[in-house]
Amino acid sequence: MPTAIVAEDEPILRAQLEAKLKKLWPELEIIASVEDGAAALEALEDRTPDFMFLDIRMPEMTGVEVARHVGNRCHVIFVTAYDEYAVQAFETGAADYILKPATDERLAVTIERLKAKVSAHSPPTDLKSILAQIGEHVSGKKEKLQWIKANVGQNLRLIPVAEVLFFQSDEKYTRVVTADSEALIKTPIREILDGLDPEVFWQIHRSTVVNANAIAAVTRDFRGQAHVKIKGKDDNLVVSRIYSHLFKQM
Repeated sequence: MPTAIVAEDEPILRAQLEAKLKKLWPELEIIASVEDGAAALEALEDRTPDFMFLDIRMPEMTGVEVARHVGNRCHVIFVTAYDEYAVQAFETGAADYILKPATDERLAVTIERLKAKVSAHSPPTDLKSILAQIGEHVSGKKEKLQWIKANVGQNLRLIPVAEVLFFQSDEKYTRVVTADSEALIKTPIREILDGLDPEVFWQIHRSTVVNANAIAAVTRDFRGQAHVKIKGKDDNLVVSRIYSHLFKQM
């Protein structure tokens, strides 16, 4: 039986999509229905589905950001209210899309495509190029962060982003750690992520982002849980299962 996760922050639209899926594809099991991107990743951590229906605009984490972490573990279907420009971007890749509000006719087309993928045992598509296009359209071109502003006592300190070994957040603050110092800032880690180079700074946990150049080693405990060791630091940073694919070759 095919399985799916539905992520949509509007309760009415989410309920409508689920109802239509159940009517048009009764064999599909919806194993999780969530209202934001972070919850979608948590659901993915518990059980990998065949398909993920992702709203583009969601709290905590956008559908594009979630899809980046999904990688090629399942087929992604974007739920969007965007214009023809964005639709053309979706169509350049093999990922499907549904325009809000979803009509029975359009959803039926999507379902037939997905059934064909199941029948043919087609592997999920590498979404790197399409995600780059959608990401630019959704959030616009953003300049990369060069400095982190942190208050140290009565002084304002500018920390070069290139010197940051890792960021780690709790409910109120984000910890910024360099080789010789650390600071606390109030900027949420999600906002910081938007300005970081994803090729250099890797999210390894919902609350942790590490500079890949600062990784000294990756170890696994008796449960198979991955841990990152940072050069020159005693911190043992836990890797969430949803990000463990970053280190599958290590």
